[in-house]
Amino acid sequence: MSFSRKRFNALIASVSVSAIAARSRAVVAQSLDLNVATTPIDLGGQPFYALDQGFFKKQGLNVNVRAMDNGAEIAAAVAGGALQIAQGNIVSIATAHDRGLPFVAIASAGIYSASAPTTQMIVLKSSPIRTAKDLAGKVIGISGVKNITEIAARKWIDDNGADASASKYIELRFPEMDPALAAGRVDATVIAEPDLSAALAGDARVLGNVYDAIAKEFTIGLWFTTREWALANRDIVKRYVAAIAETTAWANKNRDLTAKILAKYDKIELKPGTHRSVYTDRLDPAMMQPLIDATAKYRVIKSAFPATELIFRPD
Repeated sequence: MSFSRKRFNALIASVSVSAIAARSRAVVAQSLDLNVATTPIDLGGQPFYALDQGFFKKQGLNVNVRAMDNGAEIAAAVAGGALQIAQGNIVSIATAHDRGLPFVAIASAGIYSASAPTTQMIVLKSSPIRTAKDLAGKVIGISGVKNITEIAARKWIDDNGADASASKYIELRFPEMDPALAAGRVDATVIAEPDLSAALAGDARVLGNVYDAIAKEFTIGLWFTTREWALANRDIVKRYVAAIAETTAWANKNRDLTAKILAKYDKIELKPGTHRSVYTDRLDPAMMQPLIDATAKYRVIKSAFPATELIFRPD
């Protein structure tokens, strides 16, 4: 979920908290039709699995799933009521929280694990860059300015004895990263699966596991909505969370089938050996906190706050 500061400020200017509340209260609580958005990467695959395996239908939900890679558009659509629920990374949701948008998390999506990294910083095999210090004065491709890939890159560089502020960061979509690297428009890039495996099968190599600088294991993605909509639609939220829980348990045990479903619904081709996202339905504050703290460290938000503030409490 990619947010630039400029796009996020534009979102804040165009959508007021009071407008969000008014739109959310207008939702008919009895409706079981949902418009949902997720990001077009492995991490965001849960709703496609739920559609294919009938887990939404089992909960009485008629879910329309859209794949969107622009985080500002996703947030604006949730805030305005065009989408009821969406998947986004914690940095984006924490940034919204910091700016007063009443987004709340209702379930977790994917987690990061150092044992099977699904996002890494890469360079060309022929590149002279070997260490974090070699990135001084270099251009690094990231998926969103002031978002998770930039925060991870900066922290990894700083933690490895270099100065992250000495590098330049430019925003690219994941599919654009490997071509930009090959063309010399960037010197390194922080890229996620499945584009990561495709790049490593070509002329790229791993420079570092930058997400390890945040934590060896932490929650990346969350399913979120507005607090007002969630309060007005407690039963739908409960059904959606139940469907995600069943999907999570099934997806973690059926890697081959999930790969086929991603190819069918989202046109994502996963090559053999691709590191796959691990999904969880549990909102664990301890797993959410590392990314919130890193977001504050790099002044994307004013200060860190307890992860529990993002979690929806129906009572």
